[in-house]
Amino acid sequence: MKFITRKDVLLQIKRDLIGKDAYRGVTLTYSWMANQFGHFSLGFIPTFILYKILSSKTEISQVEIWSPLIIWGCWILFELYNFLGPLLLNVPIKKTTSGKKTYIFNPEWANVTFDTLTDLCFFGIGALACSLICLYSLPIMIGFVILCLLSLYPSYYWYSTKMHLQNAGYPFQLRLSQWNFNMQEQHKKMISDFLNCEEKGKHLLLFGSKGSGKTSLSVGIATEMSIRNNRCSYVTATKLLSMFFEQSDNSNLSPGSWTWHDSSLLVIDDINPGGLIKKDILRATLFYELLNNPHYGPFNIQHIKAMNIIWVMGNEEPSEKVEDTWEHLLGLIGVPESDIITVNLGGA
Repeated sequence: MKFITRKDVLLQIKRDLIGKDAYRGVTLTYSWMANQFGHFSLGFIPTFILYKILSSKTEISQVEIWSPLIIWGCWILFELYNFLGPLLLNVPIKKTTSGKKTYIFNPEWANVTFDTLTDLCFFGIGALACSLICLYSLPIMIGFVILCLLSLYPSYYWYSTKMHLQNAGYPFQLRLSQWNFNMQEQHKKMISDFLNCEEKGKHLLLFGSKGSGKTSLSVGIATEMSIRNNRCSYVTATKLLSMFFEQSDNSNLSPGSWTWHDSSLLVIDDINPGGLIKKDILRATLFYELLNNPHYGPFNIQHIKAMNIIWVMGNEEPSEKVEDTWEHLLGLIGVPESDIITVNLGGA
């Protein structure tokens, strides 16, 4: 079921354009539009300056063509450095036994490339638009129209993708490739398999003490899923418990939004603090009791069982009784043992 439609996109654009930022705050979609307008301006303004200089100080012919091409070429070189520099030279990396530096999780190169090409498209549109204003040229007009047409799909994709990200409610922005804490190779493979699995009903239990990176890892995984236009939701355990007693209501949501039970991936954070607090404050038995309440128990269980969930825990306590473990809780809900993935990130 597709939650973000063209109508939702148009409604979000209307909300972003009408109203004062100081009053309503800034959304990710608004930031994306402002960013692209900035790229347009960075193509337009330097082209205007260069055109005036070349036309008044030199005898170069076809200044209206050379000015935008020179400026656009400079931005292409800059973006090439901007693309390769941080990704290949200043990466959040670990050292292998051979001393070679590498990512813990590889970047989504195709996605980053697509983003870079989108930026270059808006640089070019700005440069060519300025040239047309300074002096009309048919080749420039053809190039301008082509770039505008090419920008339509990337604009729709990135704007709707930003809607997926902002509707998820993440506490901060983080790509998975930026995560740089310690992790065993076998756990890295588990995370990758969970991220790329197309089956539903998979449950990832992330254990770890304070400072082990479990929250940022969960946000990084979910962010990659959001960028793939999946419906993801971030919620703390305390807030989710109150939602177990609420009637489903989509009427007050922002355009294209969804409730926790409509999510394809749910991140449940702060289930327990971990660190020096060894015992669970929120016991699995109490969680199940509130989940399976008399009013909405079957409804809650049905959705918890069916969706993919990342459970962000505290310390893994091996001395717990079987009935007090979170694996046992998932078994009561009806989740097969084969669909439960446990990763312990250890200490900081």
